[in-house]
Order: sequence, then structure tokens, then C-alpha cells
Amino acid sequence: MLVFWDQRLVFLATPKTGSTAIATALESLASVSIQRPPVLKHTTIQRYHRFLGPYLRVASGHEFTTVALMREPFDWLGSWYRFRQREDVLDERASTRSMSFDEFANAYCDDPKPTFAEVGSQARFLAPEGRPPVDRIFCYERIEGFVEFLEDRLGCEIHLPRVNVSPLADLALSQATKKRLRKAMARDLELYASLA
Repeated sequence: MLVFWDQRLVFLATPKTGSTAIATALESLASVSIQRPPVLKHTTIQRYHRFLGPYLRVASGHEFTTVALMREPFDWLGSWYRFRQREDVLDERASTRSMSFDEFANAYCDDPKPTFAEVGSQARFLAPEGRPPVDRIFCYERIEGFVEFLEDRLGCEIHLPRVNVSPLADLALSQATKKRLRKAMARDLELYASLA
């Protein structure tokens, strides 16, 4: 999470949407940068409105604009699968090394989910039901629009480095799994479609 005090702007770091690259590029420009632990780095909009937003409003006397990225939901899930394929995932319960993406995707649809498939939801992160959403959500796949927005707000040219990239993996899904995923990720898919 990055807070830009003078610009009254807060970047919320949606997991698996290039937040490490954005922090690497912009941390020196931010008034506040929270990169560790993950629970704070990836502060949800709900936690922001409950804790940080009121503090910033009182301290500054102004409202802050919240911004974040959202990735196409199936691709986002594939990024989690690839991320958990890495050798440095030491907790075997969180590792996906012994399974296919199809198996991982089916586990994500299960209730309850096994530990390795507990990766949350972008819709809950960005726009929880009955709560105020992030003010501006940008598509990860069109990140250049987000960069242009930041360049305009921050008044500088921005180049995003390529960091924290997950290993390549086969992301094939059966039609039956895609059908299950469309049901399990209905809110995510609807939110993503609304960004077009």
C-alpha cells in the first residue's frame, strides 16, 4: 500500500496484480509505504475505510482517492497457482507443485477450500458487498492506463520494472472446470466486466 499525501491518493495493492513492481517504482515518491507484512501490504478497501481512511481524513482535513488494479479473474487465479508452484513455498499445505491448474481451480470452487486454494477474491478486496468500493479500479491487462493516471497525478514519468514474476506453468482448464469457476467467481467476473 502506498499513500501519496500531497496528491490525496492511496494505492491499494491487490494481490497478484503487479503491486511489487508498482511499489518498487513509486515507493520513493510515497509519503507512506507499507510493504510488510502481507496483511498490511494488501490492505483491503474494507480495512482501509475502517482504519486508515478515517485517520487520513482527520489528519489532513481531506478525503483521499483510493485506486487499485484488478486482473482478469481466471488469469488472476492462474497467477496464484503459478506463485504457489515456487520452490520457496515451504508449507506443503500451501504449495501447488503436485497438482495441475485444473485441480487447483476445482479446489478453489470447493467449500470449504483446502489451504492451498485459500487465495481470497478480488471482488471482496475491491468492492465488498454492502460497503464502499475502491474509487478507481484499473484493469491490470491495460496497466498503461493506470500508469498514465499516476503520471498525471504524481507529475512524473513512471517506468515499471519486471519483478516478482511467477514461474511459467500450463494453465489449461476443462470446460467443466470453467463452468464451475464462472459460478464461483461470478462477482469477480461481473466487477471485471464493469471496468471495460
